[in-house]
Amino acid sequence: MIVNLVVPEVGESIHEVQVMGWKKQPGDWVEKDEELLEIESEKATVPVSAPAAGRLQEVLKKDGEFAEVGDTLARIEASDGPVPAEAAEAKVKPTPQPKREPQQRKPPKQASDGNHAQSPRAAQRAAPKQEAPPPKRKEKPEPPDEEQVEKQVEEQTSRKEPSPRAEQHPAKEADSGDRSERRVPMNMLRQTIARRLVEAQKSAALVTTFNEVDMQEVMDLRRDFGEMFKTAFDVKLGFMSFFVKAVVEGLKRCPEINAQIDGKEIVYRGYYDIGVAIGSGRGLVVPVLRSCERLSFAQIEHQIADFAARAGEGRLAPEELAGGTFTISNGGIYGSLLSTPIVNPPQSGVLGLHAIQDRPVARNGQVVIRPMMYVALTYDHRLVDGREAVTFLRRIKDVIETPARLFLEI
Repeated sequence: MIVNLVVPEVGESIHEVQVMGWKKQPGDWVEKDEELLEIESEKATVPVSAPAAGRLQEVLKKDGEFAEVGDTLARIEASDGPVPAEAAEAKVKPTPQPKREPQQRKPPKQASDGNHAQSPRAAQRAAPKQEAPPPKRKEKPEPPDEEQVEKQVEEQTSRKEPSPRAEQHPAKEADSGDRSERRVPMNMLRQTIARRLVEAQKSAALVTTFNEVDMQEVMDLRRDFGEMFKTAFDVKLGFMSFFVKAVVEGLKRCPEINAQIDGKEIVYRGYYDIGVAIGSGRGLVVPVLRSCERLSFAQIEHQIADFAARAGEGRLAPEELAGGTFTISNGGIYGSLLSTPIVNPPQSGVLGLHAIQDRPVARNGQVVIRPMMYVALTYDHRLVDGREAVTFLRRIKDVIETPARLFLEI
């Protein structure tokens, strides 16, 4: 019985996927629920498993090709177990060849008149020896005439070799380098990123404002309590949990940044679902931390670590990437010192974090070296005014530079 392997439903409003990474070839045996390939949608990469055990008969969609939900990817010839090898595959015995009888050599014929035929060697021995001709005397060459001498000089002049100086410095050919080109199809995730970024630029009035944060207090906390935190919660204490908590405090002060425009209405949210941008081998993904106002530092760090691990393997579920009221993007892990992040529609704001760099700053009338980080807020100016944007960044700065505010709620 033939069973079709079809493109499953991978999320609401998703109709097209891209085939990525077949793990079996036609003719291979597959078990039921064994992962055969991955399909990539605009939101996530989803594994596809065999609906039945059997022999993979035919692959209809190859790696890199696009398919719609419900399309047939392959056909499987269902069976209870692997088919044994056919008897016809046994070694075929060679067909016996008839034996050849050896041919008898006929004796040489003899002449009837008594004159026997002689072999070439015998005839050579019977032939009389001939004396070798005497060596020719070398004749004295005649002196060349003037015309021959002039001709030889002209030929030697025309075949004149280059000078040693020229041989030591040959002309160098220009190195053209590698000028090859190759074309590859843009994967679904990259297409979605491109479309949404262009959409954000066209549909929103984006403005970016900046501030800088002294990271010394957070770095001291991580140094003093990092080992205890890891022992207690089995996860590393990173910077991101501090910024997630600080963002929640900032959004509480400026609810417009946590809202969105829907037609002619503004939708305000009483919850804080923070997306955390994570770079993977296939592109940027933004899994969402739900209800961050109720999460502890350890819970935030555990979820971020899990997102990062599964993003590298393409194992994030579509629902983990959907929604989100605000986004944090950390370009500092790649060394970015300053940038202008782009809002992820329909959200109204995104916070960009950057590299920590020792810089001279003024403290209590003195110049000191402190670990500083630039932070950038890009926001939709249709909904968020400059005052709210500056207030939000100021709240981020206060909370990070004095983390005790998080526990004292001030």
